[in-house]
Amino acid sequence: MTRRFVALAALAVGCAGVELVAGRGMSPGAVWDVVNGGGDATAHHIFFQLRLPRLLVSLGAGACLAVAGLILQSALRNPLAGPEVTGVTPGAVLGAVCATALGLAGWDAPLAVVLAACTGGCAGAALLWLLTGRGRGDPAQTAVHGVLVSAVLGGLTAMVLLVEPGELGSVVQWLVGTTEGRVWEHWHLLWPWALFWGAGAWLLAGPLTLLRCGDDIALTAGLSVRPARTLALLCAVALTAGAVAAVGALGFVGLLVPHLAVAVFGADLRVSLPGAALVGAVVVCGADAAAQLSSRLPAPGLDAGRLTLPVGALTACLGAALLLVVVRRTPSRTF
Repeated sequence: MTRRFVALAALAVGCAGVELVAGRGMSPGAVWDVVNGGGDATAHHIFFQLRLPRLLVSLGAGACLAVAGLILQSALRNPLAGPEVTGVTPGAVLGAVCATALGLAGWDAPLAVVLAACTGGCAGAALLWLLTGRGRGDPAQTAVHGVLVSAVLGGLTAMVLLVEPGELGSVVQWLVGTTEGRVWEHWHLLWPWALFWGAGAWLLAGPLTLLRCGDDIALTAGLSVRPARTLALLCAVALTAGAVAAVGALGFVGLLVPHLAVAVFGADLRVSLPGAALVGAVVVCGADAAAQLSSRLPAPGLDAGRLTLPVGALTACLGAALLLVVVRRTPSRTF
């Protein structure tokens, strides 16, 4: 297990190195000069004020979404219970968009965005919880209601856009998900939030493992199921809200990365939770590096200086393709 953590950490370092040299505005040689203490003032500004905080935010957001997804899948006993299909992510996006439309928050006010996103995420999760009723333990029913809740919240976001068409740019960034323009203020807000709720999730690893085995087994073991599940869902909502407030809605990260983490690190959540955080960080960081490389190599005839591929578009496309492959290869599974 230690070797797996070391290998993933090495992969994370490699992806981080690629992301630092992948963006426009600086050549890899200029990045190397800055790292070695050289370079001009412009290169220092690009590296330390733009690329480095963008890298850290992508790592933190990926870790948050992956841990949130694993918590949801364990607490709800549903392999399809990711932040994207349980109302958490669309609710967080709706909260952030509403706050922006009302002039209460914006990309220049990350704290207000986090609070608004957290409120929206809690509202989305609560709506799903109310709709499922007695069928909360049924994975298929929870997934269906989650899709419906996500569609409703997405429709409300579109309505806000109709009322405030001037917020189109902000809405698109939150809906698709991007790390473009992230600065130190976003990182300084994200890391304590992620550390606090991530530590809380790790402390709930034991109860989550029992919930993963079923309510009857958890009750037999002496666990208070309802409070434990409520605390777990609160951690998942908070982690998702923090990630959404920082980078927007990154599709399929919270849905597929937990399965990969469990496959690599096993079902012991004391190990797989930090493992999921590391895998999620690697996935988002690698996707962001690939998106920046793709933006530097556009098709002929396009304006290379303005073309930017959002990392959320890349994770959504790759995640959807991977999910289709998994479903076709394992048709007897419930996901």
